[in-house]
Order: sequence, then structure tokens, then C-alpha cells
Amino acid sequence: MFLLRSVFWLTLAFLVIRPGVDVGDAAANFSSEAMARGSQFVAAQIDAIECNEIQCLGGKAMAAAALQSTQLAGTPMHSSPALNAVPMPRPRPDRAG
Repeated sequence: MFLLRSVFWLTLAFLVIRPGVDVGDAAANFSSEAMARGSQFVAAQIDAIECNEIQCLGGKAMAAAALQSTQLAGTPMHSSPALNAVPMPRPRPDRAG
């Protein structure tokens, strides 16, 4: 009976998680979509607040600026840092033993 249950669950897991399926891309797409929808919802709630004071308007402007998606920078000019010419930590002198 144990062997039959093991075969059943392993077969079910194989059908759900098939080889060749890239789960990383799906998770990245899902998280970015969830963040976009969440920030849209928060922006709509902030816009719904009615205010007449300058402090309230400034707060709404700051919140709207914080919720805007920033453009990611392109590839850096130097993709990897320069190698140090001096080894770290420095080797012990011969007289130190």
C-alpha cells in the first residue's frame, strides 16, 4: 500500500511540475504584475482623498511621486570591478615564521 501511495503522489507531482517548465519567469512576471496592480490601487485611493490645505496637497504629490515606477538603469560601464594588484590579506614576511 505504501508503494502505491508513493507512486500516485510522485506521478501527480510529475504532472504538476513537468520537466522543461521554467518556473522562475512565471514567478517574476507574477510578482511584477502584483506590484503594479497594488500601486495602482494605492494611487487610486490617494487620489480619492479630498483636501484643501497645502500640506495635504503636498503629501498627495509626494505619495504619487513615490508610487511612480522608476526606469532601471542600463548596463553599467564597468560590468565587474577592477582586480586589486595587492593581494588581501598581505602575506606574512619570511622572518615572522
